[in-house]
Amino acid sequence: MATERKRLGLKEVRALEENQTAWDATVPGFGARRQRSERIAYVLLYRTREGRQRFHTIGRHGAPWTPTTAREEAQRLLGEVVNGGDLATDKQKARKSLTIAELCDEYIADAEAGRLPTIRGGSKKASTLYTDKRRIERHIKPALGSMRVPAVTQEDVEKFLHTVAEGGTAGMFQTDRGKSKVRGGKGAASRVVGLLGGIFTYAVRKKLRPDNPTRGVMRFPGGRRERRLSDAEYQLFGNGLELAAVPPGPKRPGARPPGAVWPAAIAAARFLLLTGWRRGEVLGLRWKELDLARRTARLEDTKTGLSARSLSEAACAILLGQGAGEPDALVFPATRGDGIMGGFPWLFGRIVQAAGLPSDISPHVLRHSFASLAADLGYSEPTIAAMIGHQGRSMTSRYVHAADAVLLAAADAVAGRILELMW
Repeated sequence: MATERKRLGLKEVRALEENQTAWDATVPGFGARRQRSERIAYVLLYRTREGRQRFHTIGRHGAPWTPTTAREEAQRLLGEVVNGGDLATDKQKARKSLTIAELCDEYIADAEAGRLPTIRGGSKKASTLYTDKRRIERHIKPALGSMRVPAVTQEDVEKFLHTVAEGGTAGMFQTDRGKSKVRGGKGAASRVVGLLGGIFTYAVRKKLRPDNPTRGVMRFPGGRRERRLSDAEYQLFGNGLELAAVPPGPKRPGARPPGAVWPAAIAAARFLLLTGWRRGEVLGLRWKELDLARRTARLEDTKTGLSARSLSEAACAILLGQGAGEPDALVFPATRGDGIMGGFPWLFGRIVQAAGLPSDISPHVLRHSFASLAADLGYSEPTIAAMIGHQGRSMTSRYVHAADAVLLAAADAVAGRILELMW
């Protein structure tokens, strides 16, 4: 859908709706278009000297491209065309000289726009994209960012793997969620090279190079995480939750004395302990997904898709303690704003520190501990999988609907045993 022609300005650009193009009245073929996402690109429609119509993208709206600078660039490009230039060939050459940093930016932009489907057919989740961007900014760009896409070899990837493993990209970084410490290590190196492999697969699909240089690179074995809480550590974690829950001080509304941890973070940590859910599932939980009368949760967007869970009485008590909110509101809100609690890893670390526990205690350890304790109590793998939303979903989803009473009893038993160990 195209709009009527007028001199293109910021007003016309900002007014563009989905799948709409606005053409400039002063420079033939120059315009701005918006497709399905909110991003707007400046474009040039022209004909070669042979009379063939071509479509050229100048760039996305935003520095350095404004209606004025993009119009000037369109005029320059039209001058090249008049003199026999071939913008398509020039663009192809420029594409093949992309740096790794530029390739990563394009990869993330397409992923955010939903143009890179996952193996399950959906789009990458926001939490996954956040992790991908961190790995790109902290590891890939510093080590490989200036290299040209076609120039990277398998030997370069192997060198990069060992650089990350040996801490060559480690350091402290400031993010929009606070300070972040990047350590590197073998596990991180293997995961980052896995992401790099996906980025190069994207480059091959875009015809930016003929092969994927990560193929054949031997990554470090990704040993399974078998860490679980001992009986004594359950008690210490319970003490840590109590020590972290310092009552709010009377100084000013919302103020907390030194050492206090955000109450919603404490509640989320307690809920993780008693359910075995994934961290993202707990932090992203919304009131509309809960049916406390039936003690069930129907999570709309998890790692394995739609997932139904049975809730123990103890878990329901935590939820009730949060106070019912609007259907779309988060059950465990952040300290400010409507977004997910981005500082939770740091707050969880404060709880672990208050408990006097080792720093390797993570939300995943709580999940593994819940599943292990359920197995200790004699519950079968399908029952445990249904309680924690394991990826064997085709089996566990049927099991959830067919045996709600059994799952509720199992959830109560496991949560009850955890509470016994805590006290």
